[in-house]
Amino acid sequence: MAKNKTTETSVDVFNFINSYVENEQKKSDSLELIKLMRKWSGFDPKMWGPTIIGFGSYHYKYASGHEGDAPLLGFSPRKTQFSLYIYSKTAKSDSLLLDLGKFKMGKSCIYFKKLADINISVVKQLCMETIAYLNEHHECACRN
Repeated sequence: MAKNKTTETSVDVFNFINSYVENEQKKSDSLELIKLMRKWSGFDPKMWGPTIIGFGSYHYKYASGHEGDAPLLGFSPRKTQFSLYIYSKTAKSDSLLLDLGKFKMGKSCIYFKKLADINISVVKQLCMETIAYLNEHHECACRN
């Protein structure tokens, strides 16, 4: 079975931001996301793989037998846009997206250019919905 590439690392989150993120607005938005996600999740930021900043963790196991760990909430300040890993496929999450603002949706990832483009109160609600969903369906650090 293939090993997951996206695992928690010991790389310092703030060193990553200072060395990887070149745009000052993106740095500022990254620091704000860290502050908010830390508050909403109750977990400190950790690096997952080379570019994802995650908060907390959960264990998943698919019917195929593939299993692993992933962050409860996360984001990546990619070169062209942010990737938010805060989406769970629920009716509530889908309805919240209607008021999120200017973004693009991947399979389970929300892409946006800057924090000013999206509604932070909706981001918070999406994060809370995702934590509740993961807590209900997976072994989750949010239960502690």
